[in-house]
Amino acid sequence: MRRRLFGLLLILAVLAVSVFSACEKKPGTQAPEENVDYAAKVKLNMNSDTLKQKVTVKSYVDGDTTHFNVPETVMEGGVLKARYLAVNTPESTGKIEEWGKKASKFTREKLSSASEIMIESDDSTWDIDSTGGRVLVWVWYRTGEAEEYRNLNIELLQNGLAIASNSANNRYGDTCMAAIASAKDKKLNIYSGEKDPDFFYGDAMELTLMELRTHVADYLGNKVAFEGVVTKNNNNAAYVESYDEDTGLYYGIMVYYGFGLSGEGLDALTVGNLARIVGTVQYYEQGGTYQISGLTYRAMKPDDPNNVKKLGEGYSPAYKEITAADLANGKVKISVDDTTKEFSFGELAIHTSVCIKDLKVADVHTTTAEDSSSKGAMTITCKAGDGTAVTIRTIVLTDGDKVVTADAFEGKTIDVKGLVDVYDGKYQIKVLSYQDITIK
Repeated sequence: MRRRLFGLLLILAVLAVSVFSACEKKPGTQAPEENVDYAAKVKLNMNSDTLKQKVTVKSYVDGDTTHFNVPETVMEGGVLKARYLAVNTPESTGKIEEWGKKASKFTREKLSSASEIMIESDDSTWDIDSTGGRVLVWVWYRTGEAEEYRNLNIELLQNGLAIASNSANNRYGDTCMAAIASAKDKKLNIYSGEKDPDFFYGDAMELTLMELRTHVADYLGNKVAFEGVVTKNNNNAAYVESYDEDTGLYYGIMVYYGFGLSGEGLDALTVGNLARIVGTVQYYEQGGTYQISGLTYRAMKPDDPNNVKKLGEGYSPAYKEITAADLANGKVKISVDDTTKEFSFGELAIHTSVCIKDLKVADVHTTTAEDSSSKGAMTITCKAGDGTAVTIRTIVLTDGDKVVTADAFEGKTIDVKGLVDVYDGKYQIKVLSYQDITIK
């Protein structure tokens, strides 16, 4: 009897050990703790050997990149381009990815409501990322002097708005990995298995105008989708531009809609609207530029991701002030695909709204051919103060019901607002309204 009782107890003990072992975490994994705020669990140690700097935001780029104002002693030029350590948020500045817009919005909301922001290095130096232009940092913020700092990097991870990026191999590695495990366990955002409500799931490639403009030949013949402000509308075409925080430049493109739109689809392209454009990239041989065409709007399916769509209103063209030298031979270096590339200013600025001041009119040529659709249009040759020539090309300009002629400009000094265009390989300014030329 004792032997049988002992044997039964032994079996129960083995079963208990098996159950306990099955419940233990597997080697190399970490079970998430219940209801832990990992962003607050780590503490900013002001006495550690890491570098620390109080900063303010200069510009928001995306979920894991922000440009901060810093003293010149920290970074020449007073701007530090920060890349967040341990996190990789989905893209929202190049090719748009699911949850990218939400991650970008999350970072902006947290930092814009902060009373104080502190950045910290991972060791005793400011380490540079693989692009060579951004500094790898921890970003801390608080909303009041009585509050403790929160770690934004870890907050992105615990909310499922970033995936791991060398997350275990840093000073807060254990907490980073626990935050990721928690987000996966709770099925948050990236890990939810659900569709991102801010992402369009059509057959077009979601991207930004910066991405399109810097790789435009690669997208030739492809269906793309992007957002931009409608700046001008002329001859069944709209001009759309968008500002990129990272490069500090405007990018634009002409959108030809022909006679295929009406109603809400056509209304979306009203000047001053923020619009979502969906169409095919084409090369316009006559103009020597790329354009978007093939726009559609299905009134019976207003949420169709292939529709042109109005996203907002009340916006204005940038009319970025440039010089004649910028237009003629300016060069711009920007980081593209993790390398620095040089572009001509005109190549990147094509179809964006710009302003050039104090141009001396040297010559005005008016198209007079009776059979030309451009009869009455003018080509105005100007000289800037440094002697650089600038060509202004207009449509037929009117002042009320009166056609404006060459004598209005001959020998005058003018300020010009218009769109960067190209003709015969040379960049010029296209003017679509008499009100966009100021005679001095």
